[in-house]
Amino acid sequence: MSELMQAVSYLPGVGPKTQAGLADLGITTIYDLLYYFPKRYDDLIIKSVQTAQDQEKLVLEGLVASRPLLKRLGYKKSLLVVRLIVENEAIPVTFFNQPWLQDRFVEGQVALLYGRWSQTKRSLTGMKVLSQREQTGMTEVYQTKKRLSQKNLRKLITAAWQKYQQQIEDPVPVNIRTKYHLLTARQMIAGMHFPQDEAQAQAARRTAKFQELFLYQARLIQLRLSSDQQAPGLVENYSSDYVAQFIQSFPFQLTSAQSRVLKEILADLRRPQPMARLLQGDVGSGKTAVAASAIFASVTAGFQAALMVPTEILARQHYQKLLRLYQPFQMKVALLTGDLTPKEHRELVAQIEQGSVNIVVGTHALFQKGVTYRQLGLVVIDEQHRFGVKQRRALRQKGTVPDTLMMTATPIPRTLAITAYGELDLSTIDELPQGRQPVSTYWLRWSKLDQVEHFLRLQLAQKAQAFVIAPLVSESEQLDLANAEEIQQKLQKHFTQAQVGLVHGQMNSTAKEEVMAAFQAHELDILVATTVVEVGVDVPNATVMVICNAERFGLSQLHQLRGRIGRGQQTATCILLADPKNETALQRLKIMTETNDGFRLAQQDLQLRGAGDFFGQNQSGLPQFKVADPVADTAMLTTARQEARALFTVDPQLNRYPVLRAYLKMKAQTSLD
Repeated sequence: MSELMQAVSYLPGVGPKTQAGLADLGITTIYDLLYYFPKRYDDLIIKSVQTAQDQEKLVLEGLVASRPLLKRLGYKKSLLVVRLIVENEAIPVTFFNQPWLQDRFVEGQVALLYGRWSQTKRSLTGMKVLSQREQTGMTEVYQTKKRLSQKNLRKLITAAWQKYQQQIEDPVPVNIRTKYHLLTARQMIAGMHFPQDEAQAQAARRTAKFQELFLYQARLIQLRLSSDQQAPGLVENYSSDYVAQFIQSFPFQLTSAQSRVLKEILADLRRPQPMARLLQGDVGSGKTAVAASAIFASVTAGFQAALMVPTEILARQHYQKLLRLYQPFQMKVALLTGDLTPKEHRELVAQIEQGSVNIVVGTHALFQKGVTYRQLGLVVIDEQHRFGVKQRRALRQKGTVPDTLMMTATPIPRTLAITAYGELDLSTIDELPQGRQPVSTYWLRWSKLDQVEHFLRLQLAQKAQAFVIAPLVSESEQLDLANAEEIQQKLQKHFTQAQVGLVHGQMNSTAKEEVMAAFQAHELDILVATTVVEVGVDVPNATVMVICNAERFGLSQLHQLRGRIGRGQQTATCILLADPKNETALQRLKIMTETNDGFRLAQQDLQLRGAGDFFGQNQSGLPQFKVADPVADTAMLTTARQEARALFTVDPQLNRYPVLRAYLKMKAQTSLD
């Protein structure tokens, strides 16, 4: 493997310019080059128009009937049409934006053209002109950038294969390969880059997918094992009777799902290994009650606890809730945010360091350099996907390996959860508390706006409150979308007896706090907002939500917004205002009207948008697989995880698997993202 880790510059013909072009593709070593697989294959075998299927990609061979016709359609836009005599039929072939191909066609000469066949039009949309020597069956197509052509990349991969193929070893143990009928790594690389037929390409891709998923899961498991071994965690010996007394003080009874996950968390606190658990539950499923109970247990065991949230609005809301819960038990709760005065900040930080504060609630201020904890036992991170890996680690490093509980109200399909958070234990609250009212959801086009206003008047007359959500803060020249500032002005004109407020992300924290406090106190009847209210806003009297341009939001985001209403005993209504422009947007709106189940919506969102968009690109922690797809390859992912776990259970040091151990050591310094 050491030879494969040599720089690509060791290959003949790779100078600084080519090396830079390869680096653009993430290729710096021979290993990277051999594992840089094609994104697809073109089948360059000549086919008959009599047997061709509609929209099939194929190669046609024929005589050029006449000089090609070139039409200029504007800046860098053109249409090139050439007629080809194929099997005594004149077939028009159209090339878009490739005017330079005009000189490749000579009347009366044979041409080989690759493109997509239209059965109804009896025509071909051309993709490229082939030479006779390109008639080699399947041709691999790679993702490339400007500084490196397909031709040069293929040439380099071939050179690397010829020189280094004997150095390729198998990181997947032979017993697992045999069990699942997988190719060796050498056979797989050959089949991916130089397939003789479709069957060989498919077998190679299947092996490549399994190997990628298996190695990723092995890295996650090793990461978890090493963190457990390097630093023993805290043993939090709380009083079970005291925790039970705290739970009995709730004005409600825990659901069976809440009780189950709390039992898992409490068991973790008593173990010497540091807890690393992800708690996921739908909007309103009662994660806060579970987290509050875990915090209570940690404090009664003699430790401090920290609750980190993404916004100051949410921090203040959690602080007020916890204050009420812990007051009868003489526990001191503090709020640490960025809007404290310097004197208030100094005094609070001193109390945290002395240990007179038991529970600290706050935003990223919790892990600033000047904040020191006397004995931090439990870290709870709410809406954890809003924080980056470095931010989460910074808070955990404030203590001597504290237990960590991460929470999310964005339900994640289990397949994706074990991919993105595979090193964490997963707890799921999969039921809602009794009496929780489902939200009725309707989709209306903008032409029905007058009906929406009429409904809003009826609800306000019954003393209800309403959210109106807009995708933009102010008017945009680029986007023809509703904006919050204009909506607020119009609503105030139309609803003269109502008080209409405005809140958005561009306001400072004090202004946002004042508006939200006014809405919670029912000093405002309608709150116009952007997605700043997506997380954490709890106004039980708010029973109506109107989401403008709902097609602009993903399913999970729409569900989070909808979760701001229906938090009291009254029935609640969500109206999606949208004129969808495509089938995906239409499906998204229909699904929203059919279910309140966040897990079902998450799975649908994943299928509609893909894993990257589901999490968002920033700080998502989701790995970018080269060939595997955690959504489409669910069964394979589960199998790969089971095999990796079984292997580490029997041989944690991988003494029997030196190639796998070498691979994991090589990858230990790189990110899992």
